[in-house]
Amino acid sequence: MTDKDNHDVIAPEGKVNPINTDYQVGQDNIAMQIGPFGLDIHNRVFMISGLAIVAFVFMTLAFQNQVAPLFGDLRGWLTSNLDWFFLASGNIFVLVCLGLIVSPLGKVRIGGTEATPDFTYIGWFSMLFAAGMGIGLMFYGVSEPLSHFGSSFGGISVENGVRTDWAPLGAAMGDADAARSLGMAATIYHWALHPWAIYAVLALGLAIFSFNKGLPLTVRSVFYPLLGERVWGWPGHLIDILAVVATLFGLATSLGFGASQASAGLNYLFGLPMGTTTEIVLVIIITGIAMVSVLAGLDAGVKRLSEINMALAALLLLFVIIVGPTLLILSGFFNNMVSYLEHLPALSMPFEREDANYSQGWTAFYWAWWISWSPFVGMFIARVSRGRTVREFLVSVLLVPSTACVLWMTAFGGTAISQLVNDGYQAVTEAAVPLQLFIMLDALPLAQITSFIGIILVVVFFVTSSDSGSLVIDTIASGGKINSPKPQRVFWCTFEGLVAIALILGGGLAALQAMAVSTGFPFTIVLLVSCVSLIKGLASEPRGS
Repeated sequence: MTDKDNHDVIAPEGKVNPINTDYQVGQDNIAMQIGPFGLDIHNRVFMISGLAIVAFVFMTLAFQNQVAPLFGDLRGWLTSNLDWFFLASGNIFVLVCLGLIVSPLGKVRIGGTEATPDFTYIGWFSMLFAAGMGIGLMFYGVSEPLSHFGSSFGGISVENGVRTDWAPLGAAMGDADAARSLGMAATIYHWALHPWAIYAVLALGLAIFSFNKGLPLTVRSVFYPLLGERVWGWPGHLIDILAVVATLFGLATSLGFGASQASAGLNYLFGLPMGTTTEIVLVIIITGIAMVSVLAGLDAGVKRLSEINMALAALLLLFVIIVGPTLLILSGFFNNMVSYLEHLPALSMPFEREDANYSQGWTAFYWAWWISWSPFVGMFIARVSRGRTVREFLVSVLLVPSTACVLWMTAFGGTAISQLVNDGYQAVTEAAVPLQLFIMLDALPLAQITSFIGIILVVVFFVTSSDSGSLVIDTIASGGKINSPKPQRVFWCTFEGLVAIALILGGGLAALQAMAVSTGFPFTIVLLVSCVSLIKGLASEPRGS
């Protein structure tokens, strides 16, 4: 296989990228290799990451009682000692994106100066939102706004109406409107600019170095300006191995959340027993469905399921807006945006924070979770963004999904808070976190139907995350090749489910969160270095008018 032939095979979306002579691939190191059972793999990345995952699953299942407290301690130590690092890194990613938007580098076009977009704005915007946060929005859409509203962070106690302890960021004591505003700002902070900046940095790097430089669609390619030909050796192998492991544990965390919420919904609607056994059965069933989707391929499987899910999510959102406190939701959308921007500097401050539970228990975990998802989401966004300028890309990736997340949180969280404050509906705060969405819907018309739709959404988000995640992990593990043999896609899909099961048995949600944080930490360093490499790569590109 020649160097040029190799590029023709691995170019995203089946397109042949023009080779920039400054970025030649080391043929011997990056060429695909046929292994046992017909597996088309990049040996070192596939073997090391695959063996590490197999060993993790075996050890966790074999020593469940011993690893459960270890996972809890690991998450606590990482978030309490490294919360400043995660917060500061998130700020850097936002500043890099904003700097590129206003700089001359924003004129660089993904795919070259003559490239044209592959999708319309509507189609592109839909895919940007669908890429990122499905299960998270379903799981936290009601619970997080309620949690911040009902904590000392907002200055309000749902048990007795008023608290006497401090309210950070200046919330008026006992003022429900102030608590609502601050609680929603604290929620939006976790779902708006910062997480999408994390995705955007890696997505832009993957797009530029693949479409413009003609390099493989894999994370190591982003580091060519810094590492040169060494990117095809062990430094590059380690980057891709970290990307595979971080993505897999990030996906396993989402699958665990999805199984927990689906189990709660099925118990609430049909009386099925909740607990570990039900969650494991759900993981097995849904992983099996995801495997069928993986075997069907990107267009027949992932794309079709994503379209169905987006339509259902839009219908559920519209239903809540119409039958819920409509005026409060519509006015709250704009008020919450203003409150978010007003409190953003204080919320993102990495040092000298009094609200440790918020920065450690919420923000540090979220940032690590989003970072572990970044290879998965970044690769998807990169593949659909050819033809856009850097400025157009960053403005869209930062603002369009952020706006949709704000609307979702305002509708679902705002409705739940209104039920609590205006109707005295205490059940929504007394329910377990996975159940709160269904309790909120129960107070609205057609509760049985909407709750069932909610379960379907969780399940299909679960499936689309698993199957598209398997494709991304397989692409990285095979050295950037898009159309690799189906058996290895099945391998990754199977082990995503097994990791989720192992973590559920080894400590539940605490274990899932612990592994997301622990794999997100080293990959944060990778992303920070990639910002420097991205800027160097963009600086060598021709700029349009």
